[in-house]
Amino acid sequence: MKKITILGSTGSVGTSTLKVVDAMPGRFDVVLLAARRSREALLEQIRRFRPRFAAIGAPDDALWLRRQSGVAPTEVIAGTHALVSLLETLEVDLTVSAIVGAAGLKPTMAAIHAGSNIALANKESMVVAGQFMNLAAEKAGIHILPVDSEHNALHQCLRGEEHAEVKRLILTASGGPFRTYRGDFATITPEQALAHPTWNMGPKITIDSATMMNKGLEVIEAHHLFHFPADRIDIVVHPQSIVHSMIETVDGSTKCQLGKTDMCDPIQYALTWPLRLPTPFETLDITKGLTLEFFPADRKRFPCIQLAYDALNMGGAAPAVLNAANEVAVQAFLDGAVGFSDIPKVNSACMNELGGRKVASLDDLIELDAETRRTAAETVAAVPR
Repeated sequence: MKKITILGSTGSVGTSTLKVVDAMPGRFDVVLLAARRSREALLEQIRRFRPRFAAIGAPDDALWLRRQSGVAPTEVIAGTHALVSLLETLEVDLTVSAIVGAAGLKPTMAAIHAGSNIALANKESMVVAGQFMNLAAEKAGIHILPVDSEHNALHQCLRGEEHAEVKRLILTASGGPFRTYRGDFATITPEQALAHPTWNMGPKITIDSATMMNKGLEVIEAHHLFHFPADRIDIVVHPQSIVHSMIETVDGSTKCQLGKTDMCDPIQYALTWPLRLPTPFETLDITKGLTLEFFPADRKRFPCIQLAYDALNMGGAAPAVLNAANEVAVQAFLDGAVGFSDIPKVNSACMNELGGRKVASLDDLIELDAETRRTAAETVAAVPR
């Protein structure tokens, strides 16, 4: 049995991971489940999967969990510091990193240092600290396996291909809810932006899809995962979300990976790699007829895409600044503090002010992340309403 840890177990990726574990009995031993909050959901997971450890953000929630029936013999811990300390000593085969945002960086790095392979669903960690994560992974002799459907598709398409044989990587994007929107972007409400046409995701990721910042961040992540420069990573809009990504080879061939809009498929691939095992889930039936449309990504209509390319070309701290500013701007939009079209403006302002900073260590990045969030909050406060 493969020993696994799930960071962010009560979120959409975490629950889908446990669905895969449940559907493949005898394959996986869940050693640790970690959630920031959602104690009731975590309790049900503890009772079902009986991990050795469970972690939650607040001490009060940890105390509540310990008092519930059906928790023993699971040991419940609280707080990021305790979680990181545990991960640094835990011997597991694979850690599913699905904590949303930059909060997932420290736990993921701790798992890498402990020698665990990483199934990465937290793109922000790679965006913020890709160079440091790659160095740590190389030193530990572990593999980082992408769970995001687009990067998972690229990982599959690149199997058997030499790096020099690949002309470019092509990330597909659904286009979000505003691909053909003809109204004023400044008047878009959070309710409109949260209505994604094809994927069921958490609020932050869904807003990133609406601004297409998610695709920009994925360009940065693809650069770090597969070692291609920005000018060899492209985005195309594919509303059907059936082709999850493609590669174009130097001889003109295009190889793509097709699948359902269901995270269980890329999760199973990451959990069982390097093997391919029979799926317990329904597969895509191409005989039912497929409509496959592809359009250029409009960087003027969705300026967050261009900001991501700018950050990647600037290098250094710029991607970390962009990510931190975007997290603040998205939350401000969800809270009604700024408009939809203000999100790229906040991001751009922070990039201009802090993107040129040099960082020499992970601690430098963490300090810059905090400074960027303060700057972004000040920028949000100054936005006219």
